[in-house]
Amino acid sequence: MHVYCLFCRTQRCKTIANLLEIRGMKRAFSPQILRKHRKQGQNLDRTFDLLPGYVFFFNDEPIESYQLFEKAVDGIIRRIGRADEDYELQGPDREFALHLYEKNGMVGVMKVLKIGDTVTLEDPLFAGCEGKITKIDFRKERARVDFVFNNTACYTWIACEAVREETKPDLSQPSEKTEE
Repeated sequence: MHVYCLFCRTQRCKTIANLLEIRGMKRAFSPQILRKHRKQGQNLDRTFDLLPGYVFFFNDEPIESYQLFEKAVDGIIRRIGRADEDYELQGPDREFALHLYEKNGMVGVMKVLKIGDTVTLEDPLFAGCEGKITKIDFRKERARVDFVFNNTACYTWIACEAVREETKPDLSQPSEKTEE
């Protein structure tokens, strides 16, 4: 699968994604994320742009010419990626885009795992792009994840389930061996 990304005017992202699919791309979307929003003492679910201004698109065949949509679609600012790689996403950016593809462009509630003093996500979405939980808001049931996309430091607040704890094996104590 060939993976691409465009940076666009934020207000036009959904329209551009729809136009890309109409013009033959296998799948296109502007990724969304579910967040908890606190209103009048209750946590409500709302969707927001995960990466405002970015449209990911996927195709079985490589893109030979961007003229099919770049000149004809209003709101596209630039292609993401390197010209020598035909603007296909590579490495961690590609991996991140493929995880989004598996989720159909929608990041829902994520499970959080606590091992000792470390809190991590069970979902591999942010694993390849140096994703780390930097803050947790237990009251609003959300966590801040800092990550890197397109060589740019980004962050987002994700909706998360209650923190599940696992015990970390105590390596400071010698293990007991039984003699036979």
